[in-house]
Amino acid sequence: MVKRTRFDEESCPVARSVDAVGDWWSLLIVRDAFDGSRRFGDFQRSLGVAKNILSARLRSLVDNGILETVPAGARHEYALTSKGEALFPVIVALRQWGEAYAFAPGEPHSQLLDRRDQQPLRPLEARAADGRLLTPADTEVRKV
Repeated sequence: MVKRTRFDEESCPVARSVDAVGDWWSLLIVRDAFDGSRRFGDFQRSLGVAKNILSARLRSLVDNGILETVPAGARHEYALTSKGEALFPVIVALRQWGEAYAFAPGEPHSQLLDRRDQQPLRPLEARAADGRLLTPADTEVRKV
């Protein structure tokens, strides 16, 4: 088996984030956790992923402090930690990008709605400290 490249000691926050949740199964597990999945079987049914892969991804998410195991009778469930809940804007951004670029015009897809008024969320935006809307050209990375 090919050993996975690790980025957990990189100075780039994007690289370290990808190291923690960068594979598609992990992001889909986090998505499902936001949607209310808590049990191994719930994740397995939703994703259709092999049990050994799901076990490895759940273990990694727990090891990275994104999910935690909580008692549920004789078994346990998985719950998002505050670190995991902080991924909500990431999942929303991926969802909004997918809505804009991954579907043909008029093609049906799931929607994320504000529970209170049942309306879609406004698009996420990157803004400066003073409120200005930023584009990639307005930013720079200061490398260490």
